[in-house]
Amino acid sequence: MRVFPVYAPKLIVKHARIFLTGVIWVKDLGRLEFERGRFLLPRKSLPKVKQAILELNELIEAQNYQTHSI
Repeated sequence: MRVFPVYAPKLIVKHARIFLTGVIWVKDLGRLEFERGRFLLPRKSLPKVKQAILELNELIEAQNYQTHSI
């Protein structure tokens, strides 16, 4: 489990894309799980956690699109 002391979306996405499956902990958001390079949305989560996961998955999709279109 990697610990991020601040919410740094680009670093978090980079970690998820390298390791593909795992768990991270982000200060103020808590424990986030990712599988196959995408973050999983828990059944019950705070709105800020849900928004962060959606943002992270959008960044992953954007990076995947950039690498495939080149």
